[in-house]
Amino acid sequence: MTEPTKPLITLSINGRDISAPESLSVIQALWYAGYPRVKGVGCMQGVCGSCRILVRRGDSNEVSTELACELLIEEGMDVHFLNFPIPAHHRYQLDDIPSSWEVQAKFHDIFPEASECRHCGGCDSTCPKGLDVQKGVELAVQGRFEEAGEQFVECVMCNLCQTACPEKITPNHVAQFSRRVTAHFGIRPPNLIHRLEKMRKGELQIVE
Repeated sequence: MTEPTKPLITLSINGRDISAPESLSVIQALWYAGYPRVKGVGCMQGVCGSCRILVRRGDSNEVSTELACELLIEEGMDVHFLNFPIPAHHRYQLDDIPSSWEVQAKFHDIFPEASECRHCGGCDSTCPKGLDVQKGVELAVQGRFEEAGEQFVECVMCNLCQTACPEKITPNHVAQFSRRVTAHFGIRPPNLIHRLEKMRKGELQIVE
């Protein structure tokens, strides 16, 4: 006995109308419609491909950012895959940081723009995983790197947060730095590191 055929729904992806079963995700719907699966790219090589998309549902004018692998298709949905140049990564070597006492100073050398956050919330609103991105950057600026890294546990490096930032902060790379230095050094108490950083910047008066 054959299984009953699942009803198809119609949606638009990158300007083309396709039909697929409603139980599929956007990326699965693409494959169902005959788009090729490219080996060695993104999830086809075992890691997230950050398939970021702009989505407008059929009954709404609101546009949201999502991940094509997680979003189930709906009738009348309009989807566009986002492709944009990825900014040059911040380059650094952990071995160039002499000790954990100097991590925060090095952080501000590598990510000077992180301290210029306007708290506009753009990064939070674009994150398809719903992470508190702004909070993670704020924690890193304060030298609380372990906590900052924990804010980004589910980050898939889709880069949407950095495209929404008027100060050109790259929160996902701030997160990577935070996790790396935490593992590399076993970071010192954050309140002490923060106090040392204020001393370095001349914001804390030292009485001899």
